[in-house]
Amino acid sequence: MTTITNSKEEALIIREQDVVPLRNRVKEYGVKIGMSILNQTKLITATSELVRNLLKYGGGGKVIIESVSNGRDNGVRVTFIDNGPGIADITLAMKDGYSTGKSLGLGLPGTKRLVNEFDIKTELGNGTTVTITKWKNG
Repeated sequence: MTTITNSKEEALIIREQDVVPLRNRVKEYGVKIGMSILNQTKLITATSELVRNLLKYGGGGKVIIESVSNGRDNGVRVTFIDNGPGIADITLAMKDGYSTGKSLGLGLPGTKRLVNEFDIKTELGNGTTVTITKWKNG
């Protein structure tokens, strides 16, 4: 089924102070489509983890927030784009407990479990793009 973008905005993330306003905008998108508090929390938690990775490993970047629909369901899609070094081993990075930063964060696998759709593309020396979608009823 085709996914249709209903509204969209971009945010430049260059410092830690950009994180809270981004989280708030993502929450607003979830509220606007009538997403439950539980699903909003999952989406915001995943957003927080990925935006912190964008800052820490990618040196900042761009985030695109979209309100999307797919048949009868509405959702929020968030795309994180950086021009950092890329991820050398995605398979390893997607394993539970793996961290290059000695953090206790969710990591990529924990983030993937919080959302309905998770896609990651990376190229060494050219950055990483992670796209997540949380559906209202998912």
